[in-house]
Amino acid sequence: MKNYNRIKLREILRSSYWFVPTLMTGGAITLAFFMLTLDLTGKSGLMEKLGLKTYTGGGDSALTLLSTIASSMITVAGTVFSVTLVALTLASQQFGPRVLRNFMQDIRFQFVLGTFIGTFIYCLLVLRSVHVDGEQPFVPKISITVAILLAIASIIVLIYFIHHASTSIHAWHIIREISEELESNIDDLFSENRGNRHPEHKRQLVEKIPTGFDQQAYPILATGSGYIRAIDYDHLMNIAKSKDLLLYFKHRPGKFIIRGSELVRILPPERVNRKLTKQINHAFILGRERTAFQDVEFSIKQLVEIAIRAISPAVNDPFTAIRCIDQLSAALCRLAARDFPSPYCYDDNNNLRLVTNQVTFAGLVDDAFHQIRQYGRQDVAVTIRLLEVIATIAECTHNKKNRAPLLRHANMIRRGSHNLLEELDREDIEARYDTVIRALSSLDIN
Repeated sequence: MKNYNRIKLREILRSSYWFVPTLMTGGAITLAFFMLTLDLTGKSGLMEKLGLKTYTGGGDSALTLLSTIASSMITVAGTVFSVTLVALTLASQQFGPRVLRNFMQDIRFQFVLGTFIGTFIYCLLVLRSVHVDGEQPFVPKISITVAILLAIASIIVLIYFIHHASTSIHAWHIIREISEELESNIDDLFSENRGNRHPEHKRQLVEKIPTGFDQQAYPILATGSGYIRAIDYDHLMNIAKSKDLLLYFKHRPGKFIIRGSELVRILPPERVNRKLTKQINHAFILGRERTAFQDVEFSIKQLVEIAIRAISPAVNDPFTAIRCIDQLSAALCRLAARDFPSPYCYDDNNNLRLVTNQVTFAGLVDDAFHQIRQYGRQDVAVTIRLLEVIATIAECTHNKKNRAPLLRHANMIRRGSHNLLEELDREDIEARYDTVIRALSSLDIN
């Protein structure tokens, strides 16, 4: 359970725009006091002996220099924040509000803002230590030298920020990042040795589910509302083994639950108590928004949203939609080659303990194609590309039961194209449909 809490904390910190700048500000404060300590202990002469040049100006010029750097850094920091808000607004309007999560988790934006704020704080702290008047004037040469170096580094970071901000709102950049996250989730969620789930060929043990389970099992109700971000299956397995329970899951990560709705059903019901109810609720990590962790559907729906916005009459950008379809096909090809984990989880003695609510290949195909097919029905290029990628996925599909959803979607796309006015367009679509049929038929030959 501690691992899942760490993951939840990491997601919160990654999505917080204040975390990295705060850390860098703390680092700038530490650096300022360290450098001032070196100046106070007279280490500037030692630096020169080592061949390291330090600031050689007087106190007045030091005050002017530090004031100039500090004022310019806070001005640039405000500009960076404004540009970031503009980028977020443009991305939200063009690609949907859900992609804002990707921008908020972009540590490069946070690092740039933290660089300018950190440099500003550092100059302020050094500035207050400069004394021009009095019997013992003090000019911290090492600290001022570091301030100049930080200013130069900030200029380099500003140039990088301009480049990154301009490229981060490009469609190809956003689609690529979502696709990489999707592939990573597929590799993690569908790894061969994940949890205690047996592969497909051991599903014959399902007959051990007691008759009348739905009538006898006791429902555990949710104590909160929100999206299920993660489920600690290992923790629930340990509970089920220690108390000799069978747990049936009503929901999976990514689904929204409300307070009082069923989370799981438990058998035998007489072992349910307040402590067990609390333990099970703690194994379900809820949040206000969906995340990609344990939820492969989330990234798929992000790509789908970008695609249907691109083919809307207001945007009319089928090339972006086709790029999304291509990335979806790559993910579905990867999924078609994987063995989906069984929803039935057994302990070491082959006792059924958990019956989980798992995603299926058919469900993921529906998530990927339904809305694009519906919104892109009158777009010939999108329709043709859908059939082409279905044929490509079919060539990667070696499980017979995974052919049905591909054929179903190909048939729906074909029927939807009958309303097209141009006969040659219908012929092109018919040719792509025949390619799908041949690809699916070739599986029987092989």
